[in-house]
Amino acid sequence: MILVIDVGNTNIVLGIYEGKKLLDSWRIGTEIHKTSDEYGMIVNQLFNFSNYKISDINQVVISSVVPTAMYTLEHMAKKYFKCEPLVVGPGTKTGINIKYDNPKEVGADRIVNAVAAYELYGGPLIIVDFGTATTYCAVSKNGEYLGGAISPGIQISMDALFQRTAKLPKVELVKPETVICKNTVNSIQSGVIYGYVGQVDYIVSKMKKEMGDDKVKVIATGGLAKLIAAESQTIQIVNGLLTLEGLRIIYEKNKQGLGD
Repeated sequence: MILVIDVGNTNIVLGIYEGKKLLDSWRIGTEIHKTSDEYGMIVNQLFNFSNYKISDINQVVISSVVPTAMYTLEHMAKKYFKCEPLVVGPGTKTGINIKYDNPKEVGADRIVNAVAAYELYGGPLIIVDFGTATTYCAVSKNGEYLGGAISPGIQISMDALFQRTAKLPKVELVKPETVICKNTVNSIQSGVIYGYVGQVDYIVSKMKKEMGDDKVKVIATGGLAKLIAAESQTIQIVNGLLTLEGLRIIYEKNKQGLGD
């Protein structure tokens, strides 16, 4: 079995694979001040709750957009899982040709998503990831990572609105029935949710035009993907486990070099 770990700015998502089958997954908060032992104990508790053993894992795969958390998680893998983790980064085999001006600038999560989406759905495609930031990634029919766009995430926008205004309340992210709302809470929900739907559809439409291909597939992932996809006219597929799948696929591409 392998343990895959996707480290985001807000959450860490973990999954256990046996071959191509995802057996279980969990989501915990990203806390850069936690020690390797604290993370080790959290993972151990999750395993125990789901009737898995740490000794069941023979390899750990990590992608991260939080550099300050990497030493801790790598040390956790070595201490608790007795292995040198595969960390997605420069030199990792992905099968994706990165066309960015500086390939090292591309977040590991964006590459992992591209690997998974291309493997599962083929190209050309656009991936919209609703994380702490909302990212848009374009992949050609030949598996080239063409680039994309980044905007503030939905929750960041909600938090900024609450923090920078004196009278607007912090509200739950729920879709109102109408765009024209008659109270402040629903009005904020309307502006944020339908505003993001409009952003997604506009950016995706512009990206499709620039890619020059009518057969571009649009894949959404991330915690709020279903909420936005329900109203979007451009999102075709929602896959909340895209990043975990990408980590599994990258492991398969690199496992020979790991000695498996």
